[in-house]
Amino acid sequence: MLTKNETEKELRVSPQVRSIRMDVFSMDEEQTIYNTEMQDKKRDDLAKRSRYYQALLDTNLLEPGIPDYNLLNTTYIILITTFDLFGYGRYQYTFEARCKEEPECVLEDKAVRVFLNTKGKNDGEVSEELVNFLHYVEHTTDVAAENSGSERIQRIHSRVRKVKASEEVGVKYMQAWEEKYYEREEGREEGIKQGREEGERTGRTKGILLAKKVFRLASEGVQAEKIAEECGVTEEQVLEILR
Repeated sequence: MLTKNETEKELRVSPQVRSIRMDVFSMDEEQTIYNTEMQDKKRDDLAKRSRYYQALLDTNLLEPGIPDYNLLNTTYIILITTFDLFGYGRYQYTFEARCKEEPECVLEDKAVRVFLNTKGKNDGEVSEELVNFLHYVEHTTDVAAENSGSERIQRIHSRVRKVKASEEVGVKYMQAWEEKYYEREEGREEGIKQGREEGERTGRTKGILLAKKVFRLASEGVQAEKIAEECGVTEEQVLEILR
């Protein structure tokens, strides 16, 4: 049973280090931590993304002065995708650290990364409910929820409908900030292809100077609102730079 459950939980260790925003952060009665992420767009950086999330998650698990690393929680980083990242036709790929020379020797660091995807083909090797859930992720409709025959999936669908019905939560649900980031990156690459190199250099230089000023003021303890006034940008732009 989960004793803690948060959505869009942000982890930040320093204004000069990229923070992360976790889709769902959960903890059960045994203090095991679960970070669950959804990814619809295929990207080639997901493996290293899971590594970075694991690293930042671990930095928040021990208080200063605690000498025993055995007190680190068991953690699961779970990525659910609508594509098979590894191409072996499996619904589930579970990664734990193992010795290259002795594959049976497992590094018991209690850090597990799990990749689930909706394009698996090994139905007989995983639970029927997991398959039904992943099919539901692929087709999040009333019909898919009803045909699953799972009371749990139907409860999930009921919650999804409520989230989608709320415009305010719906914006967060779609993670518009991340989508805009990817759109800007794609636009930047297209602009380079079209020969807009000079404009890119100018914009990048201004962006670097602005970022340096924002980081300097933040390190001095200046609040985001004051930084925005000082730099001539919006408070949201300041927060985006710090993220």
